[in-house]
Amino acid sequence: MPLGKKAVIAAGTVALSASAAVAFSATPSQAATSHTAPAPASHASAHGTGQAAAKSGGDVKAAVRKVVKDPAQFECFSKIVEHESGWNPTATNPSSGAYGLVQALPAGKMASAGSDWKTNPTTQAKWGLDYMNSRYGSPCAAWNFWQAHGSY
Repeated sequence: MPLGKKAVIAAGTVALSASAAVAFSATPSQAATSHTAPAPASHASAHGTGQAAAKSGGDVKAAVRKVVKDPAQFECFSKIVEHESGWNPTATNPSSGAYGLVQALPAGKMASAGSDWKTNPTTQAKWGLDYMNSRYGSPCAAWNFWQAHGSY
């Protein structure tokens, strides 16, 4: 199913990518509700629920654009975030514990960028940008690595 398309889902498993799937079930009344299929992830990350997940990706992207100012680097950063968390700042990988927009592991590493790292996409973007710059040289170099290896 193309991303962003809506489908009525009753019960079962939806394959997100070659390495990720989401299991779900619904009551008959829930099955009549339309749900948007989540974006593929590089691993089985839970895109989460709640207010942060309900925030539009556009709001989060706008905040991150203020951190990753170069348009080309933002596009690369954006591609990583789309695959890692679907732009959900509270996304948590249930198996590894990786957390946030950039799926930091361990999650607490992001505290070095600010005490609000658990909920603030700007803080997470600052940490993620610093990580990508220090480890790979830039978000685009990190994206190149991600494409070759399926993670970064």
